[in-house]
Amino acid sequence: MVEIIIKPNKGFFNLDLKEIWHFRELFYFLSWRDVKVRYKQTLIGIAWAVLQPFLTMIIFSIFFGKLAGISSGEIPYPIFVYSGLLFWNYFANSLLTASNSLIAEQNVIQKVHFPRIIIPLASTFVFLLDFVFSFIVFVGLMFYYHFFPTLTGLLLIIPSLLITFFGISGLSLVFSAINVKYRDVRYALPFFIQLLLFLTPVIYPVSILGKYQWLLYLNPISGVIETIRTGLLGVGTINWFAFGFSALISIVLFFLGILYFKKSERFFADII
Repeated sequence: MVEIIIKPNKGFFNLDLKEIWHFRELFYFLSWRDVKVRYKQTLIGIAWAVLQPFLTMIIFSIFFGKLAGISSGEIPYPIFVYSGLLFWNYFANSLLTASNSLIAEQNVIQKVHFPRIIIPLASTFVFLLDFVFSFIVFVGLMFYYHFFPTLTGLLLIIPSLLITFFGISGLSLVFSAINVKYRDVRYALPFFIQLLLFLTPVIYPVSILGKYQWLLYLNPISGVIETIRTGLLGVGTINWFAFGFSALISIVLFFLGILYFKKSERFFADII
């Protein structure tokens, strides 16, 4: 008879990378399953990944660009907004889905032992596919408005995605853990994300806040959006400080998220 003893991991973050690697196939399965489920029984399938930012761009261009008269400088307002929506949609959709992921998988959590951290992290990868298709449309918009991506901008795409991923993961690890105990998160988080949109330079440039623009950089996605917008469109000078500050905040959020998640994980099966 074989006796298997499951012990809590030791260490500051209690993160067993070997165990996570051992369950890597589960990570792939959860990610791919979520992709298939998301577009199952839909008429246009993956086209929703393009329609969401494109229609949002049109609405924002009408209400904020035309009616409100928000200036986007040398960049036409539609492509200005779309460049912000690229990373914003990845951030917002991933955060919302990952924060509710533990509740969605409660039956699995109660029956099978595996690193629970895999569940919210897998949810953040689902929307990378949306990002890819949305980016293809963005390239089309660039050529339509006679913009050509700079080499610097292209090289910054992967680092920007990593920074965004770390920020999403850190926040979703915290919110998903809290959501197990307090289901208010599923109601409060959409409202929080809506408010955060107006604290992110998607519909307006950072410069509109003048000397208080540094406050926006406390939002980890702000520096990413401004850097990618400037780098890809080649208008203005890249604010490397803002980009580095976004990276720092995202990494801090990531490790804080791991710390809180691992402290809460032992109680998930009992209270979920």
